[in-house]
Amino acid sequence: MASDMTYGRYLALDELLAAQHPISDRHDELLFIIIHQTKELWLKQAIAEIRLAIDLIRADKPVEAYKGLARVSRIQAVMTLSWDILATMTPSDYSRFREVLGSSSGFQSDQFRAVETLLGVRGGGVPGPLTDALAQQPSLWDEANAALARAGFDVPAEALSRDWAQPYVPSKAVEDAWAHIYRDTGRHWELYQLAEKLVDIDDAMATWRHKHVLTVSRVIGMKTGTGGTAGVPYLESTLTKRAFPELWSLRTQL
Repeated sequence: MASDMTYGRYLALDELLAAQHPISDRHDELLFIIIHQTKELWLKQAIAEIRLAIDLIRADKPVEAYKGLARVSRIQAVMTLSWDILATMTPSDYSRFREVLGSSSGFQSDQFRAVETLLGVRGGGVPGPLTDALAQQPSLWDEANAALARAGFDVPAEALSRDWAQPYVPSKAVEDAWAHIYRDTGRHWELYQLAEKLVDIDDAMATWRHKHVLTVSRVIGMKTGTGGTAGVPYLESTLTKRAFPELWSLRTQL
């Protein structure tokens, strides 16, 4: 009965609050666990929002997709702020329990790779079942380009039908098509607003990556990351990644 529902039961708080299992006796390990578990929950929500947005854009309902896309960029902002909390953990604090992490690494997050894959950044990273399944389908950027083509703009065939699992290759023709939208925003308002929602997400992702680099550098310096990852040098190499590259390059020609 709904009348019997409690706050704790509805949110499964017994299970949720019992899901943190520090291995060491160091105080800061609990923070480390909670930060990463919380991020995985936000990633789960972001995935749900992006998948719905893809379905709506595919159905030529870009306006209905705005809300979910705006929610994703706000989720990203919250995730970025969480680095400030983790940064209260000093190198000395982290070194006292780092060994218990073994080969585990955030690099192994299937959900983070899934978000990248859904947006359109494909290739690289540790394979995971969710990411592998999503890589066989068009991304959010692929669907946005398809919607642009259905609206009568000249989008090249190779951007509309390709091996979805392969990394997207930016196209001058795609850039030119979206530039038309930006040159006559009043006439193409729905697609223009869709494009700006996508830029919000790319902007937020770039901010998240930058803060990640700073936090890792602050906590471990240039040490190798857990799981044998390259640490800061690898993270720095991701800073230029863009899910919607033509929405950035078109600004030069306006």
